[in-house]
Amino acid sequence: MPLPKSKEREELHTRQITCKGFKRKDGLWDIDAHITDIKTYSFDNAYRGEIVPGEPLHDMWIRLTVDDELIVHDCIATTDASPYECCPDITPLFKQLIGEKIAAGWTRRVKQLVGGLKGCTHLVDLMGPATTTMFQTMAGISKGRGSIDTSKPFYISGCHAWASDGIQVKLHHPKYYTGTDESE
Repeated sequence: MPLPKSKEREELHTRQITCKGFKRKDGLWDIDAHITDIKTYSFDNAYRGEIVPGEPLHDMWIRLTVDDELIVHDCIATTDASPYECCPDITPLFKQLIGEKIAAGWTRRVKQLVGGLKGCTHLVDLMGPATTTMFQTMAGISKGRGSIDTSKPFYISGCHAWASDGIQVKLHHPKYYTGTDESE
């Protein structure tokens, strides 16, 4: 269901995030994440001069490469458009994520290594959708490839639909179901 009709308004800004997941021939996984910020009006920028409607203020990319164990093998960041000349200077720092495991605490670790004064808010924020896209890309495809994963799936208790006492867990992962069955 779409959002209800709004009061009269003027569109000023569009942020678009696109993430694509890939299975590589070498067995690794790539997630390409892209963010753009676009205004509907012209404005002056001290670094780039006039930025016209439709021209990205931000145009940035991340490629996150992981293995089946969620170990980061590569992280490439690029900045094609930014409001300041120094913005692209930090993109090589994202290589510091190589060797890290995507697990509980991942977001905090990303912020420690490449966030704040060491990094770029936009690229760090892009890691969230890139990571969830990675899980969606790997879901189902990586299962049943010779080894049996007996660990609790990461998504249990991660959202309303996958509450440990809910119907999805009861049906698909009964071993981790914490609810009670009142019909018994």
